[in-house]
Amino acid sequence: MNDIIPIRRALVSVSDKSRLIELGQALAARGVVILSTGGSAKNLRDAGIAVTEVADYTGFPEMLDGRVKTLHPRVHGGLLGVRDDATHRAAMDAHGIEPIDLVVINLYPFEATVEKGASFEVCIENIDIGGPAMIRSAAKNHQAVTVVTDVADYDDLLDELADQEGGTTLALRRRLAAAAFARTAAYDAAIATWFAQQTDQLFPQRQTLSASLSGVLRYGENPHQKAALYRNPADPRPGIATARQLQGKELSYNNLNDTDAAFLLVSELSHTEPAVAIIKHANPCGVAMGRTMHEAYLKALSCDPVSAFGGIVALNHRLDAETASEIVKVFTEVVIAPAISDEARNILASKKNVRLLLSEGLIDPKQPMMTWRQISGGFLLQDHDRGMITAKDLKVVTKRAPTDAEIDDLLFAFTVAKHVKSNAIVYARNGMTVGIGAGQMNRRDSSRIAAIRAAEAAEAAGDQETWAAGSVVASDAFFPFADGLLAAAEAGATAVIQPGGSMRDDEVIKAADEAGLAMVLTGMRHFRH
Repeated sequence: MNDIIPIRRALVSVSDKSRLIELGQALAARGVVILSTGGSAKNLRDAGIAVTEVADYTGFPEMLDGRVKTLHPRVHGGLLGVRDDATHRAAMDAHGIEPIDLVVINLYPFEATVEKGASFEVCIENIDIGGPAMIRSAAKNHQAVTVVTDVADYDDLLDELADQEGGTTLALRRRLAAAAFARTAAYDAAIATWFAQQTDQLFPQRQTLSASLSGVLRYGENPHQKAALYRNPADPRPGIATARQLQGKELSYNNLNDTDAAFLLVSELSHTEPAVAIIKHANPCGVAMGRTMHEAYLKALSCDPVSAFGGIVALNHRLDAETASEIVKVFTEVVIAPAISDEARNILASKKNVRLLLSEGLIDPKQPMMTWRQISGGFLLQDHDRGMITAKDLKVVTKRAPTDAEIDDLLFAFTVAKHVKSNAIVYARNGMTVGIGAGQMNRRDSSRIAAIRAAEAAEAAGDQETWAAGSVVASDAFFPFADGLLAAAEAGATAVIQPGGSMRDDEVIKAADEAGLAMVLTGMRHFRH
């Protein structure tokens, strides 16, 4: 078969009607016979473009409220018939089936309908049947048929028709066929995922994941690695994949990963009180609450100003000019906020390399979502860690109970510890972290590192006494031995929050009592690997 296939007959049926008239006019100008259905046919006809209704072409009317209109041998035979196969040609001639050389289809907006929160019945009616069938038929027979499923591909089609005197090349048809199969696969995946949710299947027998390419990145974690960003349409949360970049260089793989960690953390802190998280290599290096955003930022920065250099700053409220003026004093890779004032935006514009992202919202930490992680030969799937602790969940196990002020700091520190790579230790005081120890192979070392950070923070602020003095300490998992707890006591902590559940809980509680510490157990662990 010739590589170049002339387009003589096209079937156009689209839910997204942008550029439909432009496409129809271009095809009509080349003498292409256009078959169409419903609203697409009406729009084309109203624009003065000659159209043949599919019902007239097949001799069979649309029926069942439009559920059956293109499921007909004259349509699918015209798509699937192998042009240089004598038996196929004989069958097509015998049944009056004309070849269809081009199919332009985009599907009922099922994903958008679900995202809008439509009823079960409305979502069902937005499951396209005829569209995917025609797309798959055309893509299977791409040796002879061109299939277009995305408005973004109209330009490539029209350019090729101009270059090839009204035909398309096998190279383009093959690329568009691959995109077509990917589209129907993603469409079916969205339906399967939604249907499983309607039947409360957390782990159905088959899991499907579909995502659309948002952009190819400069490289991955390291320059020798290739990477890309995909958006998951099944995840409706505001976040990094959907945030609007207002300025700055292209976001890197590491920028995206670290910014996501920062955004998740500030979203879990109070939505009524200003909060700031500064992240470095996906770990918090400073987190704080404040009466104002400016105060929260300065408190977060003071926890570890050394690590904050080249970090990510996430805010849970609108970024104002006063806070922006402080941020530009420190080399910062990314700033993300739900909103920003015009004055703050002008201030950040003076640092043109700072990536500024507008999320236009925060994540609801209680919203059920799933997280995926690839392993060799498969995937791990779990529901997102939505576990949250309140004061009433705390169990006092020491002779001394924590004060109300200590309880506030304990809950804050435990929330931050949830977002620190395990083993995680967080010292906090007055609504701010003062020392963080992350990712160590034993909890004692994490506790010691956090204490070092607290001493360094005090020194940087010109204070004589470590900031760990009078602080509380949070551990993401139980203390298997008393040594990590004692390291915190030696640093000056006065109260401890931890899940409990160790075989040596009694030993750890005894050590806390001997050190004069108040300790509460949560019964909930927050490993983050």
